[in-house]
Amino acid sequence: MQESPRVLVSGASGLIGSALVPSLKSRGFYVVRLARSGSASGDLVVWDPSQPLLPEAVSGFQAVVHLSGETVANRWSESKKANIRSSRVDSTRNLAEALARTVKRPQVFVSASAIGIYGNRSDEVLREESAPGSGFLAEVCREWEAAAQPAADAGIRCAQMRTGVVLSSEGGALHKMLPPFRIGVGGHLGSGRQWMSWIHIQDMLGAINHILKTDLLRGPVNLVAPKPVTNAEFTKTLSAVLSRPTMFPVPAFVMKLAFGQMAEEVLLASQRVEPAKLVSCGYPFQYSDLRKALESVVKK
Repeated sequence: MQESPRVLVSGASGLIGSALVPSLKSRGFYVVRLARSGSASGDLVVWDPSQPLLPEAVSGFQAVVHLSGETVANRWSESKKANIRSSRVDSTRNLAEALARTVKRPQVFVSASAIGIYGNRSDEVLREESAPGSGFLAEVCREWEAAAQPAADAGIRCAQMRTGVVLSSEGGALHKMLPPFRIGVGGHLGSGRQWMSWIHIQDMLGAINHILKTDLLRGPVNLVAPKPVTNAEFTKTLSAVLSRPTMFPVPAFVMKLAFGQMAEEVLLASQRVEPAKLVSCGYPFQYSDLRKALESVVKK
């Protein structure tokens, strides 16, 4: 009997990871989680992301999906920014270096990144070959992606997932937006003209599987739906799906007072991103239309 392909997944308790693990299992993969704590077993490897990792702990996997990283959805103090950077850059470098030294290396190393690498770009259409932008998040994302280089140098196919706003009923940005919108006090942020690049959680999972099995996909890959929208359009569509008015736009200065630099680089930044590589490699999006995507999430 043929043995199931083994996949190592970090960040398995997060929004994407908690959905990815059962999705991979349903596709016939044997999944081992890479976690900060727990009792080491056949399906759990315990690690400290800030420390070097023993190569034998990550040997013998056909694929590795690295999703770990501290949330950016809070006000950024200097210590918070340091944790955001180290939880991404150090963990990716330590894992990549361990994979490079393993005797049985994986065929593919898929690591998280974000469309924050493009910075605030107004109406510019952004594809994988577009230059990085400026700002704290852009700098972190550049270092984050570069940290996978030891694995690439060892001959492992590496892909960095530049992820947009993930639409899910289980958590993330939309989960936080729903309560005020349900009671009719939602509204667009700032001018509302900033572009939002989004992806439904099912397409997020489908795209990861597509990357795992598609040898042509390597380097940065934009994980967003083909039709980005402005924040005002997103707000209008969500309100229509919920049959609620949009009466209380949040001025930019209020966002900046409440969240500081995070508001400028996350909530008010404009990133009009296209999934050029996924489209060219034939990924069939389940949700290209925002209204249908929101309806499927809100129903849950």
